[in-house]
Amino acid sequence: MLEFFQWMEGLVISGILRNSPVLGPGINVVHLLALTVFAGALLIVDLRLLGSGLTRQPLARLARDAQPWLIGGFIGLAITGTLQLMSTGTKQYYSSFFWMKMEILLTALVFTFTLRRWVTQMDEARVGPVWGKVVGLVSITLWTTVTVGARLIGLLS
Repeated sequence: MLEFFQWMEGLVISGILRNSPVLGPGINVVHLLALTVFAGALLIVDLRLLGSGLTRQPLARLARDAQPWLIGGFIGLAITGTLQLMSTGTKQYYSSFFWMKMEILLTALVFTFTLRRWVTQMDEARVGPVWGKVVGLVSITLWTTVTVGARLIGLLS
């Protein structure tokens, strides 16, 4: 796997991204904008699961309306995150925080697009107040941990 990270870091585009005074920071800004869209779509539904926020709107409708923003934000994060990774591949490979983030990211994705999605599409009376809160809290915790892990890569690696 190290060879893949070294190969990725050695690509011409990786060098351009690493050395450009504009491209690297520009990609970072777009990454943060995508994070804002993703987090907003996630939180609007998770807060509703916790019993606050847009409580007058049915949960299933709110989740359905937020879904395109959630997916679009994630696609933006994946693209810009990959570009960021390309310029620092070897550093990321040796970072325990990177691997922790990737493991939690995988867990968060599976949780979000299986159990959380299933709960948000169910009739609210069947879900009950406890399970909705548990799912909302787990979702917020997982995605916050992914974000903190990403910051730790930059700060401590």
